[in-house]
Order: sequence, then C-alpha cells, then structure tokens
Amino acid sequence: MALATAARKMGLMKPDRQLFAVADDTALTKQVLATHSDETLEFLVTPLLGLIEQIFLRAKLNDKQGTTGAELEAIEDNSPSPTDLLDLLDFVSFTIHRVSNEIQYKCSRAGEPHTVTMEVLNLLTNWPWDAKAVLALAAFSINYGEFWLLVHQSSSDLLAKDISLLKKLPEIFERIDIVRQKFDAIDKLIKALISVAKCIVDFKMLPPHYITPDTPEMKSATTLIPTAVYWIVRSIIACAAQITGLVGVGHEYLASASETWELSSLAHKIDNIRKHLEQLLRACHQYIHEKMHHEAYMNLVRLFEIPHLDNNKILRALIYSKDDKMPLIDGISKEKATLDVLRKKNVLLLISDLDLSVVELSMLDQIYRESRQNKTRAESDYEVVWMPIVESPWTDEKHAKFEGLLNLMPWYSVAHPSLIESAVIKYIRQVWHFNKKPLLVVLDPQGKVVNTNAVHMLWIWGSLAYPFTSAREESLWKEETWRLELLVDSVEPLIFNWMETGKYICICGGEDMEWVRSFSKKVKEVANDAKIEMEILYVGKSNPGERIRKNIAAILAEKTIHTLADPTLVWFFWVRLESMWYSKTQRGNTIEEDPIMQETMTMLSFDSGDQGWAVFCKGSTSIIRAKAEMIMKVMEGYEERWKEDAKELGLIPAMSKDLQAIHTPEHCNRLILPSSNGTIPEKVVCSECGSAMEKFIMYRCCTD
Repeated sequence: MALATAARKMGLMKPDRQLFAVADDTALTKQVLATHSDETLEFLVTPLLGLIEQIFLRAKLNDKQGTTGAELEAIEDNSPSPTDLLDLLDFVSFTIHRVSNEIQYKCSRAGEPHTVTMEVLNLLTNWPWDAKAVLALAAFSINYGEFWLLVHQSSSDLLAKDISLLKKLPEIFERIDIVRQKFDAIDKLIKALISVAKCIVDFKMLPPHYITPDTPEMKSATTLIPTAVYWIVRSIIACAAQITGLVGVGHEYLASASETWELSSLAHKIDNIRKHLEQLLRACHQYIHEKMHHEAYMNLVRLFEIPHLDNNKILRALIYSKDDKMPLIDGISKEKATLDVLRKKNVLLLISDLDLSVVELSMLDQIYRESRQNKTRAESDYEVVWMPIVESPWTDEKHAKFEGLLNLMPWYSVAHPSLIESAVIKYIRQVWHFNKKPLLVVLDPQGKVVNTNAVHMLWIWGSLAYPFTSAREESLWKEETWRLELLVDSVEPLIFNWMETGKYICICGGEDMEWVRSFSKKVKEVANDAKIEMEILYVGKSNPGERIRKNIAAILAEKTIHTLADPTLVWFFWVRLESMWYSKTQRGNTIEEDPIMQETMTMLSFDSGDQGWAVFCKGSTSIIRAKAEMIMKVMEGYEERWKEDAKELGLIPAMSKDLQAIHTPEHCNRLILPSSNGTIPEKVVCSECGSAMEKFIMYRCCTD
C-alpha cells in the first residue's frame, strides 16, 4: 500500500468525486463556448471517425472482449482506404498528436479533470464541434491503441516483451479479474463516446436545404452539442488517466475501485446525452422527411399541370424516380421491363391495394385479353400497369399476396410496391381519391390524365370505351337509352339469340329460391296459355354468397329456367349497374332528369330489398319491372284481369296496364351502394315517387 500511496503522490490524476457538480451549471456552457472560435477549419470527419472506431474495435478484439469478426468486417467495409486518408491526416495530424501528448502529460501530472478538459478544448478552438469530438477521440485512440498493441505483441516479440516488463504490464495482468473489471468499464464508456460522436456528426450532415438552424429541434441540438463535446473530452481524460495509472505502477494501483466508479458514472452521463441527442436527431429526420415528402408531392402536382411531349417524365415520377432501370414486370413473360415499353402509349394505371378481389381481376383479365385478340384495332392500343398501394411495414404475408396477384395478371406491373414513393401515394389518395376500391387512371400518350377513374367505363362498355377519356364517356352516354342490351351486355349471350327469334324474356333475381320456383312456374303457365315463347333468366343478387351459389346449383339441376352459371357473371351483372350509377353521378346527372339513372336506381333498389323481383321485355326497349309481391299479383291476376288485354294489346303492354292498376302509393324502397372512390350526392330521390330518400350509414360484414 505504501507503493500505491507513493504512486499517487507522483502525480497520477485524482478521482473526481465531484463529477457532476457543474453538470447542469450554465456557467459550464459559457466556459465551453468561450473556447470556441467562429472561424473554424472545416473538414469531413466521417473517414477519420471510421478509422478511430476500427482502432477501438481491434483493441477490444485483442483484449478478447467479445468483438466478433463480423463487427470488424462491417467497420472495414465502410472504412476509407489509406490513400483516401492521407490528405485528411496531413490536415489534422499535428492537432491530433498535440492533443494526444497534452492528455498523456496532464494525466501523469495530478491535473484536475475539469481544468485539463478546458485546456484540451482550448487546443481545439479553431475546429467545429463535430471535429473537436472526433479529434479528441483520435488523440485518445493513439494512446489506447499503443497500449494494447504492446500487450498483444509482448507474447511474440522480444522487444515488446522487454518494454512491457519495464511498464510492469505482466504484473498487472496477473490480477486478470480486476483488470477485466476496469477495462469493461473503459470499453463501455468508449462505446458510449463513439455513439455520441456519431450523433454530433449526423447533426452536421443534415441537409441545410431542408432544415435550418432556427428549427426548434436544431436549436435544442445546437445548445446541447457543446456540452456533449465537453463530456466527451472529460471522459477521454478519465479513460486516459486509467491507462496511465496502470503503466509503471502495477497491481497496487488496481486496488482502488473509485476509478471504476468514475468511469461508470461518466458512461451513465454520456448515455443520457446520447439518448437526448438521438431523440432530437429523430425529430430532425422526421422534419426533413416531411419537408422532402411535401416537396416531392408539390413537384408531382406541378408536373401534372404542364404539358409534355410524351409520357416518360410522368411515368418516371409515378413509378420510380431513382436508379432502378427496369421497374416493370411483363405480365406474360414475367421478365423485368423498362418504362420505354409504355412510351407514347395510352396507359391505364390499375391502382389497388393487395385485397384486389379475384372476381374483379378475372373480369379485367377477360376484357384485356379480348382487346388483345386483334392488335390492329384501335381499341387494342393501350397498356395496363398495376400500381399496388401498400402501407409499411412490408411483411411475408404481404409479399405472398403481392406475388399471388402478380401471377394472375397478364399486363404490366410495378416490380415491387416500394418503387412507389410516399409522395406518389399521397397524390393518388388526395388528387385521384383512391381509398379502397380499385381505380383505373388513364394517361394519354403525352402523360396527361384524361380520366381519373375509367373502371366504370370498362365495366359498362369494355374495350369499346377506348380511349377511356371523359369525352368518350360523354359521347357513349349520348348514344345510350335504357334498353335490354345496356342492361345485360355480354353477361349472357343467349339473350341476344332470344331477342333475334322474337322471344319474350324474363329476368328475375333475389335470394328466395322458393319464390323463384313458384314465380317461374306461374310465368310458364301464363306463357303457355298466351301461346308465346318465354325464356327466364335468374341473375341472383350482388356480392353472390353461398345462398346464391346454392340457388344456381339448384336451377342447373332442375333445368326449368336459365341462370348465370358462374357467380363471377352474377357479380358482373350487378357491378355494371353500380357503374352506371356512379358514372352518371360523377357527370352530374340526376334521377329527376335522366331516365337511365331512374331505371338503374330501380334495379339497384330491387337488389337492396329483401324480396325478389322481375323484369319482362320483348325486343330491346319494351320493358317493365316490379318487385316480387307486385309482379306475382300480376301473374296471378292473368285469367281474371288482363288475359283479354294480352290478346288485344300484347303481353308487355297488358302487364304494364295491370301493374299500374293494382299499384298502391305505399312503398318502402332501399338503395344500398357500396363504398366508392366517386362522389355520392347528398340528395337522392326515390325512383318511384320522386321524394328525397333518407340517408343512413350501414356497415356490413357478410360471411354468406
């Protein structure tokens, strides 16, 4: 103990029991700022910091403290080459060695820690704050690295062995338990120092274009960083004192635990500073991200406002804006493709999430493939690109969904949802009003948006809607009237044969199979008595569930009437009617003025009700319709009320006359419309009486 006491009297730095006495004193901040010059020598510190971290990790590996080869490889992969460091070291080496010598000298001369820290900061007065921290660490890494280099080489190099003997290192490492405790504390503190230095450097690297010094988060960081640099230097001096205290003193110096307590306390202090800086850094990154996001969004807005020679700029902005040269996947070959395949073409952007239904996809696929059967037709001169909108995080489940949908698509797709940037997603949601339902946004060959949602056009008219512009939609509606061809289109080709041969046609729907049986039986009785040919087609209900599937199976088995055999066709029959409604609504048409809209609403209200319904027609335009209760009364009153009228006027006029005669003003019509990206009018009037309908909000979960 006498030798240990003598060693302390030789001038080794004393433990700082008043470690945090000035930690929160504003006077400390003033002292630290007084050491700083506004005219600083700027340089990029990251290469030097990488070298420093590599030195500490190698020393730790030599100490067998648990550093893995993978950790070193990660550092070495990012570390600069010696050639890259030469010019930098020429610029800073004098300062590094000056600080290193100052620390080593003062640590061997009973220096008071705060005083020594301020002296080191005065040596660094002309360097910016990030450089002060890194240069101080570089100075300490020389002393620390040389210590461990001597320890490591003493087992294999005779010169190193002799020098280590003079420094009494073998004697120190005889007490490996105490040595390990001390160096664990040093390593923990060094790791914390590197982390804080990286935070300070990260603040320096923030792009000034997006964040300025007067930003609240930057103001807070600017206030904290000088204090952080002070505690980095103060901690370096404490670590250096530990190393200096070991050399030439031996195991007697190991007996004191106060130095270990000091290092642990400093590590705790530095870790708190790190947490505060990292919190501010995250806030700064969030602020920058929001500004960059807004800038990218506004750039996109402006890009769509100006004319272009072709669609290349628009597509690059929407699908990728970085360096992925092949951002598309060809739906047929499944090979990657460039955006050049879309240049100067009409492009339909299919925008959806990963819950795109297979039913919708199969109908789109059918329409797309039909348009490709004759590529010389103008209707084939377009391409479809799927843009999947997927919110983070990306999971294995989402990946499986994405791949599953990708394999079902014959058209182009974005190669990965991550290629669609957040600003583009914001634009799609805010400007094109994408919510949940798929959109089909149409770009002309110059990249101009000519329709923000052509899905309705595609469902109603298929490829005949080409080039899918709003003007084309307007012209198609001008040519239309409420007729059987519009109602059924190509859903059931047999209908056109029935029309050509002059047959009467009855289309019925609903879920009640018993009513369908009794109604169709009565219709056939009337048709036989009237000596006419009558064909009956069952079209079920929208969103066909298990009940509709059972009804279809029963009809196919009984073979008394016809049915849409595929539930997809049942869905398509109803989605076309919904599309007519939305198309008309988006164009500002009203039920009071538009006959097609009146009839469409009537059909949709039939589907929204609890009972069945039926439509009778002969030819293209002679059409009547009614709910199950009323139309059944008409059928049952054939013999008594309108049989003679049927002979004189014809079946459809006679039925219409009887329907009007038995009609009562009491009614309760419902109209249920699925959520849409389109605009739902505030006022909807009843198609039967013209009164404004009361609006309700309904949420439905139907597992049938």
